[in-house]
Amino acid sequence: MKTNRRPFIKLAACATLLACVARVHAIAPDEWRTRQSLEVPSAGLTRVALPPETLDAARPGLEDLRLLDPAGNEVPFLIERPVPLPGSIRRAKDFRCAIENEATILTVETGTTEPLAGVSLETPGSDFLKPVRVEGSHDGTNWQELAKDQPVFRLPRGAEKLRIQFAESAWEFLRLTIDDRRAQPVPFTGAQLFTPGSGAPSKGLPVTIKSREENPGITRLELDLGAANLPLASLQIETPEPLFTRTVTVAVPEVTESGIIEQVIGQAVIYKIGIDGKNEAKLIIPLEKQIRSRAAILTIRNEDSPPLPISDVRAVRRLNSLTFLAREPGRFTLLAGNNQCPAARYDLSALALQLKSAAAVELNPAPLSENSDFKAPETLGSLNLTGSPLDTAGWKFRKTVQFSRPGVQQLELDSEVLAETRGDTNDLRLVREKQQLPYLIDRPPISRAIALNASPDVDLKKPSRSRWSIKLPHTAIPLTRLVCNSSSELFQRDMQLWEEVTDEWGDKYSRELGRAIWKQTPGHSKKEFVIEFNQTPVTDRLFLETDNGDNTAIELHDFRCYYPVVRLVFKAAPDASNPLWLYYGNRNASAPRYDLSLVANQILRAEKSIATAGSEEPTSGKASKQGTEETPFRGGILFWGALAIVVIALLFLVARLLPKTEEK
Repeated sequence: MKTNRRPFIKLAACATLLACVARVHAIAPDEWRTRQSLEVPSAGLTRVALPPETLDAARPGLEDLRLLDPAGNEVPFLIERPVPLPGSIRRAKDFRCAIENEATILTVETGTTEPLAGVSLETPGSDFLKPVRVEGSHDGTNWQELAKDQPVFRLPRGAEKLRIQFAESAWEFLRLTIDDRRAQPVPFTGAQLFTPGSGAPSKGLPVTIKSREENPGITRLELDLGAANLPLASLQIETPEPLFTRTVTVAVPEVTESGIIEQVIGQAVIYKIGIDGKNEAKLIIPLEKQIRSRAAILTIRNEDSPPLPISDVRAVRRLNSLTFLAREPGRFTLLAGNNQCPAARYDLSALALQLKSAAAVELNPAPLSENSDFKAPETLGSLNLTGSPLDTAGWKFRKTVQFSRPGVQQLELDSEVLAETRGDTNDLRLVREKQQLPYLIDRPPISRAIALNASPDVDLKKPSRSRWSIKLPHTAIPLTRLVCNSSSELFQRDMQLWEEVTDEWGDKYSRELGRAIWKQTPGHSKKEFVIEFNQTPVTDRLFLETDNGDNTAIELHDFRCYYPVVRLVFKAAPDASNPLWLYYGNRNASAPRYDLSLVANQILRAEKSIATAGSEEPTSGKASKQGTEETPFRGGILFWGALAIVVIALLFLVARLLPKTEEK
């Protein structure tokens, strides 16, 4: 029997090339923060699965990984990052549709002898749910059942399933029988055929739900993935809710010039439905992305539905591995955590395909440990982060910032601070001993609610109008929406939200802040009524008004307003003798410019502690509240004085120009 020697020749060539570069120049291990031991049992090709803790310690691209043999010499290696290969999609050769005996029968001539893994239907129809039976045939006469009672549907809010999967096999013909007994037939116009793809190694990953926040129509979950730099394949939601559809997005924090933003990396419609006693669910959000931070934000859009109960969130990560040739057995060392070293260049990329399929000893590294000989480089990340000195004379207010442990801190600004700071927040400063502390601005797309006291404000001159007076806790809060509930069963009203302000001449006028039409009919569940602010109020009292016409007045209660969340992210250590202060309230301050972007990725990857702000203290600056009603003629004295001077000058000029009367 003749033996095929090509695989052996390829493997021998790989081993020869690896051996030629098996030892390169020596490195200084004390420049790497962490190390892991590898017990190699025998010489030969070896593959090491990289655990999450290794990916977390390394740089995002794994440029800083180094491998040392038992003698301390550097060993070349190849990083394998397997990804799934999707199957191909092709159109059917022929597509025929017929309606018979309360069923739509689709006959598809595939036009291929390649194995098929599924078929997807095309339709302009909407809002339908039907069971389907799929059969396959080689001659168009004798049929074999491939799938039974598989639902196809397209529902409101984006949920749809038009693809039916079945066991991989080659079929010249497919027949799909769609049950129309419970609803009218749906027009189907075509079909696409799917050939099988190839998977990639993956493994489940536990995920911690750090926080859950409910906002109007939105649930926001902050997830802790346990490590940074993870190649995530997907996230999966677990919920006991039996019937629902929701649009969900997955985002990760990223640093830009304007601060921290949430970059969307995945979106899907998840659902649970039931048909003929069978449950159909899609709870997976596909990603196939590397997550550079250990945090991810999952947003669920509930619209007018109640919040979805979430019992668990799970992740699936792709498995990265490191392949090398061990010239001898023994204890090898894997180093990680060097932010300054260049990427290793071993010229092994040409062997990637051969090494991927080559047999190798599979190893798992020992637990990660700190390198006791590590010498931190003099970079901004290892220094105490400080900015330039600050003269605080121009700032009106300050608050102490309190936190209990060193490291990266997160401070959420309350409504009192937001009411006094500028809209662009450029006047915020963190100061310790007159020295600035750099920070990043985080503006997550969430809001905080403020419960409000509202009382009827009767206008005797307008008996057909209803008006509510609403007191705010502070002036000039950057509000985004006003929300309330109603116990009235039937109404439609044009609602106007406004405030009364005083101009520089002392005259009062109404300033509209928002307008909306509210409608309620019997039989519909009560919902919240919302008015979006089109501009920020400048006073601490609002008025909500509507004209009832010839109808009875409506009843409103549970008033609350919302303001956007703004957070400061910074690195600091507690110091009882030198407190940290938050300064704000300087209309003339320019935007701060810090070099914190040099360590922004380290800031985002770090575990954050929650800092809090103390009571507001006026500083030596002019501490008058912004946005309060101006007194009559406030700011207009100079105007009236200048106007009087101009009038006198004009009268004098006119008097000079008049002709003189001659004496008789």
